[in-house]
Amino acid sequence: MERDRDDAGRARNARPRDGLGRPLPRGAVGVPTMPDDLQVTPDSALTEAQALLDADRPFHAHEVLEAAWKSAPAGERELWRGLAQLAVGLTHLRRGNPTGAARLLSRAADRLSDYGSAPYGIDVPGLVAWARSAATSAGTTPPRLRVGPVS
Repeated sequence: MERDRDDAGRARNARPRDGLGRPLPRGAVGVPTMPDDLQVTPDSALTEAQALLDADRPFHAHEVLEAAWKSAPAGERELWRGLAQLAVGLTHLRRGNPTGAARLLSRAADRLSDYGSAPYGIDVPGLVAWARSAATSAGTTPPRLRVGPVS
């Protein structure tokens, strides 16, 4: 099967996806995904990702956090990578893959725990605790990415 590629040869998200990001057959009606070239600010990424997590769309939250990771300054990349892994771990939980979820959530917690204090109001201690708990529990509510009320 031919893969969808851009002019530089990079894979593109042309196939429709379900609400948890699983590919659907070509021509099926899916849930819109984020554009491959999504550009976000840290604040907009956190706000959008939280809204997607709250709507039980962790795969889509991952896409937003991954866009922030790819454009983050070097000193913040691993923080954003950990946040994206957290969303992918939750995606695996929702897909019924507890083993893959536990691995990703543990990696996310390890990566995030390197940030004692994080920018943008990110609740690192809360997210690390959430990830470690979620890695051993299939029934979990979405994490809160920031400390305090979410706007």
